[in-house]
Amino acid sequence: MSLSPAQTPPPAHAAAPPPLTQALFEVERLAPAARPSPLALSTVDGDDIANYTPDDARAPLALTRRGGESGAEGPWLELAGPRERIAYDPAAVHAAVVTCGGLCPGLNDVIRALVHCLWRRYGVRRITGFRYGYQGLSPAAEHEPVALTPDSVRHIHRYGGSVLGSSRGSRPLDEMVEALAARGVTQLFCVGGDGTMRGAAALAEALAARGLPLAVVGVPKTIDNDLPFVERTFGFETAVSVAAEAIVAARVEASGAPRGVGVVKLMGRHAGFIAAAAALTAREADLVLVPEQRFSLGAAGGAAGVIPYVERLVRERGEAVVVIAEGAGQGALASGEGTDASGNAKLGDVGPALRRALADALPGASVRYIDPSYLIRATTARGADAMYCARLAEDAAHAAMSGRTRALIGLWGGRHVHVPFAALAGRVKRLDLDGEEWRSVLDATGQPPLLG
Repeated sequence: MSLSPAQTPPPAHAAAPPPLTQALFEVERLAPAARPSPLALSTVDGDDIANYTPDDARAPLALTRRGGESGAEGPWLELAGPRERIAYDPAAVHAAVVTCGGLCPGLNDVIRALVHCLWRRYGVRRITGFRYGYQGLSPAAEHEPVALTPDSVRHIHRYGGSVLGSSRGSRPLDEMVEALAARGVTQLFCVGGDGTMRGAAALAEALAARGLPLAVVGVPKTIDNDLPFVERTFGFETAVSVAAEAIVAARVEASGAPRGVGVVKLMGRHAGFIAAAAALTAREADLVLVPEQRFSLGAAGGAAGVIPYVERLVRERGEAVVVIAEGAGQGALASGEGTDASGNAKLGDVGPALRRALADALPGASVRYIDPSYLIRATTARGADAMYCARLAEDAAHAAMSGRTRALIGLWGGRHVHVPFAALAGRVKRLDLDGEEWRSVLDATGQPPLLG
C-alpha cells in the first residue's frame, strides 16, 4: 500500500506568495506616535539601545550568510518592544482579545499578560474578552463578552484552555466590523494560528475600508509550529514535553510485552515539528513518520516500507516504537472527508489505522496505541514556555499602543519582531528533510532516510 504523495495537500486558500522585499516587511501604523509613553523606562544616551526599542531597530531576515558576502542586505524585520512615544491616549483605549482555533498550552498566560500590561503599565481601563473566537464578534453572538481586569485574570494561568473559550471558523466580515464599531473597540488582539491570522488580516482590511482606525495585532498560537517567520509558537515546547512522555510510555509498554510495538500519534497536520522534536527529546522512538516524508507501507516479509522495517526491528530487538504525525499517510492509511469550520481538509485518523495495519501484518505482536493530543492541548504552559507567552503578549500590547496594526509578534533569530500579515500570505513552514533537525531524528532513531 502506497503512502504517497509525501504530504497532505496545501490548504485551498494558499496563493502565490509575494516576493521577499523590504516593502513587504514594513509595518503599517494607524497614527503618528505623538504621546510620551507612560512606561517611564530609563534611557541611555549614546549608541546603546536602552529599555525602549528605537523605531529603526531591525533584525535581518537572512540569519546566515557566506563569509565573503556583505551583511547589509535586507530584508529586515522591525524589532518588537516598548516605544518611547505612543499613538493612543490610554484613557480612550478600548482593547479586546479573542482566542481562536484549537486549544493550546499558554492561552490563559497570554490573556493574563495582555491585561496586566495594558492595565498596569499603560493605564488602559477598558479591556474586553470576546467569547469563543471570531464567533463572538457578531451582534447575534450567543455569549456576551466579558470585562477583563487584573483581578479577574489573576489566577487563570494555573489552568489549561482559555477562559474565553475558542472556536474555529469566522463570521461574515461586516458582522464583525459592526460588532467592534458598536462597542467602540480601538485595539483587537487575535490569538491563534494561520487561519486566525488570515481572519485577522481580512478583518483589518475590512475595518480600514470602513475608515475605522482600529489596531489589529496577532499573537501566534499553533501547536504545530507551522507559521512562517516565527521560529517557535507558544505552547510548542510544552507540547513537545508532554508528547515525549507519551513516547517514553510507549517504550515501557512495548518492552513489557513479547514482540511489543508502541504507536504514538502526535499533532502535525502538514508539518512534523512536534513529532521530530518529541522524538529527539524522548530518545526512545525507532521510527518517526511525518507529513513531509515519502514512504510506503509495504507488506510483511517485503524488502521496503514501514511494515517490513518494523518487522525487522521486532525480530532483532524484540520491540519497536513508532511515532506518526496526524498528517502523515493521509489517503492511504486513512482518509478524511470535507473541511472544518476554518476551511482545512478534515484528516483521517492515521493512528488507529497504523495500529491495525501493524497488528494484522505482524502475527503475535502486542501493539499498543497512545494518542495524547487532548492531554497536550488542555495542559498548562510549562517553564520557559510560560515566560514566552508573557513576552509575546506584552510585545503585542506595545505594538498596538504605538499605533501599529496588521502584524503579529514573531520570534526571529532569537529576537521578537513585528511580522506584517501580508508577509504570511501564500507561505508555509515545513520540516526540512535535508535540515539539521531531521538529520538528528535519523541519527537518534537509526531509521533509513527512505522507506519504500
